[in-house]
Amino acid sequence: MMRSLFAAISGLQNHVTFMDVVGNNIANVNTQGYKASRVTFQDMLTQNIAGASAPTPDRGGTNPQQIGLGMKLGGIGVMHTQGALQATGNNTDFAIQGSGFFVVKDGLRTFYTRDGAFDVSVTGEMVNPTNGFKVQGWTADTNGLVDLTTAVGSINIPLGQSIGAQETTLVEFAGNLDSRAATGDAYSTTIDVYDSLGAAHPVVVTYTKNVAPNTWDVTVTSADPNVNALTVDVDGVGGTQAVFDAAGRLTTTGTPMTIDVDLMTASGAGTTGAVDFVISTDIDNLTQFAATGQIAPTYNNGYSAGQLLTFSVGTGGDITGIFSNGTTKTLGQMAVAAFTNPAGLQRAGSNNFEATSNSGIALVGTPGTGGRGAIGAGVLEGSNTDLAREFTNVVVAQRGFQASSRIISTADEMLESLVNLIR
Repeated sequence: MMRSLFAAISGLQNHVTFMDVVGNNIANVNTQGYKASRVTFQDMLTQNIAGASAPTPDRGGTNPQQIGLGMKLGGIGVMHTQGALQATGNNTDFAIQGSGFFVVKDGLRTFYTRDGAFDVSVTGEMVNPTNGFKVQGWTADTNGLVDLTTAVGSINIPLGQSIGAQETTLVEFAGNLDSRAATGDAYSTTIDVYDSLGAAHPVVVTYTKNVAPNTWDVTVTSADPNVNALTVDVDGVGGTQAVFDAAGRLTTTGTPMTIDVDLMTASGAGTTGAVDFVISTDIDNLTQFAATGQIAPTYNNGYSAGQLLTFSVGTGGDITGIFSNGTTKTLGQMAVAAFTNPAGLQRAGSNNFEATSNSGIALVGTPGTGGRGAIGAGVLEGSNTDLAREFTNVVVAQRGFQASSRIISTADEMLESLVNLIR
């Protein structure tokens, strides 16, 4: 009879633990990136009353007779299932769609989290604003190149940083010159070319139909008073005519057209402080078909000076800066860690986990590779707590506790009856 008391006590104790876990799950129903825990139970050692016996020719075998000694906690595991994604519109909020964890660091210790509510600190580093932990990844060099072979570190996003001007050295054109055009018909396009100081100079490129078949005269002009003269070389030997073959393709394919931009006048008036420059113009994608004529620039590698205004993050974790002059530049790369056994991670508070000997080492890489999930910007991952399941567990825990307490009261009544036998 005493065994029933101790078995019931174990039921009381462990159902209290069950309720503690369920209560914590419900309390974190709105915690970003929270992963719910679940409780499993096991029976305890049993007392053998009689062992099993093998059958004989005259009698069958007998089964063992055992009395259980209660139950114990089997484990409290973390369920790393995907939580619901909630759109925030904030470009520093991130969520991982799939497996993986953001990597953050407090200086010495490294943590892993699904909570992507980040921000940019006053020093330009991407951090978790609630605890100051720095988000880990790779920062690009001055040329916008990211070296993924180096160790991860803090990601620097220098909002307000200036970017110098770049002189236009390459322009690409595409389009079609209508082969049905009459002599003297023209098609033109305007492109802003930038000198070494970032000043823009509008240049008009015009193709005029020549009397000769499949031939167009090319001229370049500018209304900018700072442009003294423009010289065009279509074929690399000083020619000013674009000639097409019977298939509608340039006969000078592979030879860039060049435009010399002269900013100096004889008297020096109208100068901008920049030097003359030459533009290499790729016109290989220009055609002459019997179709509507239109030409336009498709690429210009020059730009004026500007400042970093904002940034965007792609699904692969690539961070691209957007500057006031309309240019973009790679600023860095976010890192995501994967684990062989995510359930082996240990909670470290503040929505963070730490690696343990049973989680395996962190496999740090770029999002979308090696089984790591993709990153979504402007969204946060919610808790994966299932309220329907948790409230059902509340009832299960409550009834289990009540049943165990009833066993204690019933066993007490039986003991009382036994004691009263001596009256």
